[in-house]
Amino acid sequence: MKTNRKKLLILLLVIGALFLLSGCTAPVDDNGKIVQITTDMTFTDIFESESWFNALFVYPLAQAINYLSPKIGVAGGIATVTFVVQALVLVLTLRSTVASQQMQLIQPEMNRIQKKYEGKTDDASRMRQAQEMQNLYKKYNINPFGTLVASFIQFPIIIAIYQAVQRSSAVATGSMSIFGTVLSFERTPWEGITSGEFMYLVVFLIMAVLYFLSMQLPMFITKQKAKKEAEKHHRKPEETKNPMGNMMYYMMIPILVLSIMWPTGMTIYWIISSLVIIIRTLLVQYVFIDKIQNKNKVGK
Repeated sequence: MKTNRKKLLILLLVIGALFLLSGCTAPVDDNGKIVQITTDMTFTDIFESESWFNALFVYPLAQAINYLSPKIGVAGGIATVTFVVQALVLVLTLRSTVASQQMQLIQPEMNRIQKKYEGKTDDASRMRQAQEMQNLYKKYNINPFGTLVASFIQFPIIIAIYQAVQRSSAVATGSMSIFGTVLSFERTPWEGITSGEFMYLVVFLIMAVLYFLSMQLPMFITKQKAKKEAEKHHRKPEETKNPMGNMMYYMMIPILVLSIMWPTGMTIYWIISSLVIIIRTLLVQYVFIDKIQNKNKVGK
């Protein structure tokens, strides 16, 4: 089961990478600058001159930011579009997202099964391990393959929002004032910092902290719930080994390095996106998963 799941994950990542390379790249002009989407552009213009992905996904999101920005500000436009899109994604992938976070909650039980059969390579032991894992998934009504659906659906949508922010003319020409300091969305945090405008550094650090919290929050909640459950039974909580933990740290490093060099408009987007992820995690954990767990306890 574990091997098959890894193979499927690799396959989905390969397909996603091919999808990205085939039609999801942002077009650039002769000077190497990303082509901006303005309010004068039409869907037909984008569809005929660019890829279907840009026309169907990037264009409407960029235009939404363009039209909202004069009314509620560029940051407000980015926030509104991000929240609306992420809410729709959550509705479409709710079951998969819940299952994905449940997988982290049952990690201690999975570790016990894996430890039980550690070093046993005969077919009989492998079959018993697979059966026990299957029973565990059945106990919590989790489809391990279904947990990949959310990631697969979110992948192109995240790219679409990312490019929409990059290509929105309102973002490219916009700015915002924080404590008397005007931040240009076109400038990079690094340019602002090296110019002595340290509010760019503050914004970058806020982004870094929120991004870190959005990545670590599911694991933190899992540990806290495991601790409470152990206290109920008067025992020490089991140490949960998350195989994805180190990978998250490796992902954070290049993103933080790149983010200090991209336009500040993208930094604002990343702040908002991280906040949305944090809210989504809390919503799934303390509304849907707790409801499922309480229902299972009543049914026992």
